[in-house]
Amino acid sequence: MVLLICAAAFISYVDRTNISVGAIAMQHQLGWSETQKGLVLSAFFVGYLLMMVASGALANRFGGRIILGAAVIWWSLFTALTPPAALLSLPALILARIALGLGEAAVFPASINMIGRWVPTGARSRAVTLLTSSIHLGTVFALPVTGWLIHQYDWPLPFYLFGAAGLVWAAVWFKRVGSGWAVEPPATHAALLAIPWKRILSLPCVWAIAVAHFCANWSLYMLLAWLPSYFKTTFGVDIASAGALSVAPWLVAFVAANSAAAVADRLLRSGWRATRVRKLMQCGGLIGTAVFLLLLGDVTSVRVASVLMCGATGFLACCMPGFAPNGLDIAPRYADVIFGISNTFATLPGIFGVLITGWLIDRTGNYATAFLLAAGVALFGALFFGLLASGERKIT
Repeated sequence: MVLLICAAAFISYVDRTNISVGAIAMQHQLGWSETQKGLVLSAFFVGYLLMMVASGALANRFGGRIILGAAVIWWSLFTALTPPAALLSLPALILARIALGLGEAAVFPASINMIGRWVPTGARSRAVTLLTSSIHLGTVFALPVTGWLIHQYDWPLPFYLFGAAGLVWAAVWFKRVGSGWAVEPPATHAALLAIPWKRILSLPCVWAIAVAHFCANWSLYMLLAWLPSYFKTTFGVDIASAGALSVAPWLVAFVAANSAAAVADRLLRSGWRATRVRKLMQCGGLIGTAVFLLLLGDVTSVRVASVLMCGATGFLACCMPGFAPNGLDIAPRYADVIFGISNTFATLPGIFGVLITGWLIDRTGNYATAFLLAAGVALFGALFFGLLASGERKIT
């Protein structure tokens, strides 16, 4: 089950990230400005935002199995529809990207629901982080493979191939994975219906998760959307090389995230309080990210830029065993809902952060100001989480 939900997260990030490489070729063919390209890159997050809380509630009510399976089928179809939509018109492409986001909104709340049902408490940091770090493997795969496919066969092919892969995953998921509870089953079916919204929204530690998630995602989504373009426009590399240079930072992020999660679970087993562990991971990760983003401002060497970018993504990945499993600490039966709430706020950088980055690049002609802004957001998130986060159970 854990491997399959990780595969779903992998596919979701392949399907959302391939546009960052594909958009370079699409921009050249269709004549977009940088601002128009930013609009295309950010459209996904409109649908993602609109469906996030609802997907958490649906997963809590019906279980992660059916919600995740249906979501993968939905977004895979719209992945395959991306090329004809782009060739039809810019508004049609934007609508297709919004529809893709509507489907992908369910991947993490539904997966968190399955982890809460099946994974024991002592392994949840690793399970949640393996899930969330699968986005980096998806990115590592999508960027060079998309670049190679575009170079060899033109830009529509990756969307058709990756859309088909999601449909194959859905067939395996429904055949091999069951519903039910293995950990902390609710006393009655009615317990699944009674989501304590007021109690959840009144907890400062829930808002600490949401703010930390928002601040981490500002850097994450900026880099996911603009990293290939950064290497191409700053250092003059071609599309295939831009995709290849973007691989190393996300591979480092995957290793760093899962290493940090193993440390987090070990600290918890050794007697550290969950509050202390979550703050160590989250605050340390955001502060380290800010430092490396600030160092990137004046880089003139592609090799130095690649090393510093690896440092930024590596520290950013250490946030995953911070905020991501924290809902399972404070309210395990409603962790899917809490993740849906926090990811709603954390989706806003995918819309505004990506658009603002494009606008800043158009205005300044470089990425230094965008990196400075992302570093400031990261430092604010570290401060907020450090003050208000908790790892103690608040809702039984």
